[in-house]
Amino acid sequence: MAATAIAPAPHVPVLLRPLLAAIAPVRGVWLDGTFGAGGYARGLLEAGADTVIGVDRDPSVFAMAQSWAGQYGDRLRLVEGRFSDLDRHAGATLDGVVLDIGVSSMQLDQAARGFSFMADGPLDMRMGGDGPDAADIVNEADEAVLADILYHYGEERAARRIARAITRERAKAPIETTHALARIVEGCLPRPKPGQTHPATRSFQAIRIAVNDEFGQLADGLEAAERALGPGGQLAVVTFHSIEDRMVKRFFQQRSSGGGQGSRHAPAPEELTPRFTLKTRRAIGPDEQELAENPRSRSAKLRIGVRTDAPAGRADRAAMGMPVLPNRGTKR
Repeated sequence: MAATAIAPAPHVPVLLRPLLAAIAPVRGVWLDGTFGAGGYARGLLEAGADTVIGVDRDPSVFAMAQSWAGQYGDRLRLVEGRFSDLDRHAGATLDGVVLDIGVSSMQLDQAARGFSFMADGPLDMRMGGDGPDAADIVNEADEAVLADILYHYGEERAARRIARAITRERAKAPIETTHALARIVEGCLPRPKPGQTHPATRSFQAIRIAVNDEFGQLADGLEAAERALGPGGQLAVVTFHSIEDRMVKRFFQQRSSGGGQGSRHAPAPEELTPRFTLKTRRAIGPDEQELAENPRSRSAKLRIGVRTDAPAGRADRAAMGMPVLPNRGTKR
């Protein structure tokens, strides 16, 4: 495929080959709502898109793109902003939208951003430069709210124990670095067995999601894509987190002819005129080649929907399985 002609990028875009195969032929105006290192945008341009609008809330990614973006001229337009507002950033009807949900490996590798416990850095975790950071949540949130964040966003079973330990330690001195937080979490959990993830993984994930309102942004972004896409336009979403994949899956179920099935937690939504048809019933995952080339792709799932001509509307967040914090509601 044309993707093989792309010059090496600093970080490998996950599921690019199957994505381009599934949406072919690529034409018209596409929006990459999570621009990052530009891998998906470059793939779309090389595959035949007339124009790609690259949107990202992190302004640093555009400085890194200066070394190669010029070769595409007016075909690539870069916009600083959130993908939850992608219909406003597009300014016109789109032929396609690509979203790669979650933190990028590029951000994880920058210790100064505070996303990872692998290197010591300030406890920040903001994808953009605005709003409260991770240190604000860790040092100021009530113990009950901290526990809710860890449990509902990170699925951390020891959430209460960890929140209690954080509260106890911050009373002695502010918790300001990634290593300081990781040590507190490690002290609350058993030593991992070989092959298991680091004990602080779920806690860091949960706090990052809270800092960036990632679940709210995802729900808003899916709705924005529905508004922005013209009939026949395609929405491709790559997720790594089980909750995010559940939200995307149920969104497409709600908006497609298949409809939502409901559950004991949420009733089936009312029958609606389909806004999407599904490219495949099951999510697309990495093949053996990609797993060998990029181990990060192991948990990745790709889902694609094709827009109908039905009017856009608001999706049911409860039916999507979007977590809500009981002590403070949904951050909006």
